[in-house]
Amino acid sequence: MTLIFEHVTLGQRIRFGTGKAAQNLSAEVDRLGATRVMVIASEFEAPIAERVSEGIDVALYYRDVAPHVPIDKAEKARAAALEHGIDLLVCVGGGSTTGLAKAVAMTTKLPIIAVPTTYAGSEATNVWGLTEASRKATGVDSNVLPGTVIYDAELTFSLPPRLSVASGLNALAHCIDSMWATRADPINQALGAEGIRALASGLPRIKDNPQDLPGREQALYGAYLSAVAFASAGSGMHHKICHVLGGAYNMPHAETHATVLPYVLAFNAPFAPDAERRIAAALGADDAVTGLNALRSTLDAPTSLKEHGLLEANIPQAVELILPAIPAGNPRPVTGANLEELLRAAYSGTTPASDPVGNKEASHV
Repeated sequence: MTLIFEHVTLGQRIRFGTGKAAQNLSAEVDRLGATRVMVIASEFEAPIAERVSEGIDVALYYRDVAPHVPIDKAEKARAAALEHGIDLLVCVGGGSTTGLAKAVAMTTKLPIIAVPTTYAGSEATNVWGLTEASRKATGVDSNVLPGTVIYDAELTFSLPPRLSVASGLNALAHCIDSMWATRADPINQALGAEGIRALASGLPRIKDNPQDLPGREQALYGAYLSAVAFASAGSGMHHKICHVLGGAYNMPHAETHATVLPYVLAFNAPFAPDAERRIAAALGADDAVTGLNALRSTLDAPTSLKEHGLLEANIPQAVELILPAIPAGNPRPVTGANLEELLRAAYSGTTPASDPVGNKEASHV
């Protein structure tokens, strides 16, 4: 078959080194010539942020961070950056912290250096998200892409094993969505497959021993690959579902992604045989759903949306909100009925089967 595709690689500097975050941050600030730095970190991550930034002059430490980036929080942070004459944003933390830095950069055009402490992957994408009136909006803007990402596996020690698992499965979801999202191509599929392999290798080691540094390095490497693939391929069905659930019902980000993932994989896999084979091979399994179920069992992963705050009464409304957001090119046609069936299974925690009920149709994914 002739290969025809268009691929965009985002321009970004990566510094990956365990124990080198402070050194690498100082070098990047010097390289950029910044003199008015705003360090964004949540209260929880503040001690890490202060340690990482000890070698630079900080004009403002900013800690008013919240999940899903509420618009009022974004506007306050933007005002603070302008008031203090900031010329560089440094965000230290997970997806919420990176998301707030992106919200500031979107209007101020300030450069970002991201220092992740989780496997969220937001640091390697040009995707922003803001929540207003319980609705989460997302978009793409080149101004929000961090110019440099500093990865240091030691910083992920602040992430407890259970949250490490949820965050890592969120990264795995980026990889899997990249197999069949709107702009999926052979390059981001290859990156996604390697990301799956690295995450499937690293996460069980973290579960067994939270101090396992090579395991955390593998997970962090996999999370980066997942984000690069996702930034290129775009947002697929899985992420549309999770963004709606997170924004509308204030559900925890990583846990929601970790819970929904196997149901979307079981839903789409029979309609995307090439992608399914790639995912299965990366998981070292005969089929993708069985491989993911086995990994999730090993990790004692989150299993039901009910455990994370979704009410059964919310499901019909969630279907109405999600259905218009599903990408037109999803491998399997999505209807209100089969989407509600998927959400009800995810709500109850029923283990998804490798062969979902429904007519299998040919697919070229």
